[in-house]
Amino acid sequence: FWAQRGGSMFLRSLLAVIAAAGAADAFMAGPSSIAPSAFRGDVLNTAARPGRAAVGPVMASTKELRERVDSVKNTKKITSAMRLVAAAKVRRAQDAVLKTRPFSETLQKVLGGLIERLKKDNFDSPLLTERPVNKVLLVSMTGDRGLCGGYNTYAIKKAEARAMELQEQGIDFDMVTIGTKGTQYFGKRYNVVKSYTIGNAPTAEEATAIADNILATYLSGEADRVELTYTRFTSLIASEPSVRTMLPLSPTGIETEGDEIFTMTSKDGQFAVDATIAEPAAPEQFPKDMIFEQDPEQILSAILPLYFNGQLLRQMQESVASELAARMTAMQAASDNASDLMKSLTLQLNRKRQAAITQEIAEIVAGANS
Repeated sequence: FWAQRGGSMFLRSLLAVIAAAGAADAFMAGPSSIAPSAFRGDVLNTAARPGRAAVGPVMASTKELRERVDSVKNTKKITSAMRLVAAAKVRRAQDAVLKTRPFSETLQKVLGGLIERLKKDNFDSPLLTERPVNKVLLVSMTGDRGLCGGYNTYAIKKAEARAMELQEQGIDFDMVTIGTKGTQYFGKRYNVVKSYTIGNAPTAEEATAIADNILATYLSGEADRVELTYTRFTSLIASEPSVRTMLPLSPTGIETEGDEIFTMTSKDGQFAVDATIAEPAAPEQFPKDMIFEQDPEQILSAILPLYFNGQLLRQMQESVASELAARMTAMQAASDNASDLMKSLTLQLNRKRQAAITQEIAEIVAGANS
């Protein structure tokens, strides 16, 4: 009798605790009211009976959900780190552009002054002379790696669209690729005569090696025009694939070409870019009675390749900056998606735990009533 009475009192105490906990946690469902709809459509992960197929979707176990949450969390750490690394490389590329700007300005001033000085002398240079176009050397700039959104895709599409235009016009062309992604794509489809890597920080030596090869091809008559497809840096979230005629050089373009300097800053805890428009460098005014030790035509012929090298280096730096900005944007989007996925998985995990707790309570209540 006392054993039965003590067991009954213990059972009543347990039921009182369960009822209090259920009231606090809003678990007021009785055994008859528990259904899959109470878990918002989630079905408990129970094994199907032998010879009978499981009905409805089967939720992952709590352990699997925890592992997925940890995996997504680690992925978010990686994408956030890659975004910060890309931002640091953008700053490095920005510093490289600013360091080369004084030389470019001085070169442009001297070049503009010499062109104005020699205008009346009918100066003729192979790099400035237009000629009938029978063959084009198409230079394509892409990245070496992926994980940068649609940067490489858009750059390749721009170059391929230009190649198709040349084919429709009946103009033969060869290709020079700068960037591993472009080499892999165009090497199987077109005649790629030379390929280079672009890296994360193009140097003057690398640009000079590429420019010397292009100049040799143009001056030897193997190509009548050199066109460059590159990605113009617009902002951290936008870039514009562009086509530019590199050779022959345009004297008017050299005199009036301005510049736009981009500086990456931080604003309200987010990365931002400040754009500064630099006016074209005014041509150097040489005195009329100035005597040159060398003939001005020889000086101009020596400066034009330097100018071409500088322009090619600048386009490489701009393409790399566009790639890094695209990688920053892609990694930010990946981090945001990882955060959303973590919230969704955490919600599923909480529902799974809630369902398990509710099931245990229901079993205890059912056992007590029986």
